[in-house]
Amino acid sequence: MTKDEEHLRLLSIFHYVVAGLSCFFTLFPVMYMAMGALMLCGKFDAAHHDPGAQVAGWVFIAIGSVFFLAGLTFAVCVALAGQFLARRLHYTFCLVMAAVACGFMPFGTVPALPSSGEGSQ
Repeated sequence: MTKDEEHLRLLSIFHYVVAGLSCFFTLFPVMYMAMGALMLCGKFDAAHHDPGAQVAGWVFIAIGSVFFLAGLTFAVCVALAGQFLARRLHYTFCLVMAAVACGFMPFGTVPALPSSGEGSQ
């Protein structure tokens, strides 16, 4: 296995790791959706008397749903990019997902460390 093939294999594995981590972080908006559902059910004290609590409940559910779906879409796309890298397919998709993944702090922007022979003089 050449050095380039090894790097592509590792890059593919790390794409799967980032996809798994982003799936985990995608679960946080579910708390907002649950809070919105509790507001709609009247489980909070103010929800019984305030009609604005019903509106706030729907807003919490809508915002949580949007972030949940966006995060899940991102995680699936990163996993697909990892699979495409392993198979050496769809270069443009992998390049676009690499640019999008840079926004996933801190994992998207982890600097590459120079190997033992490079950069040390």
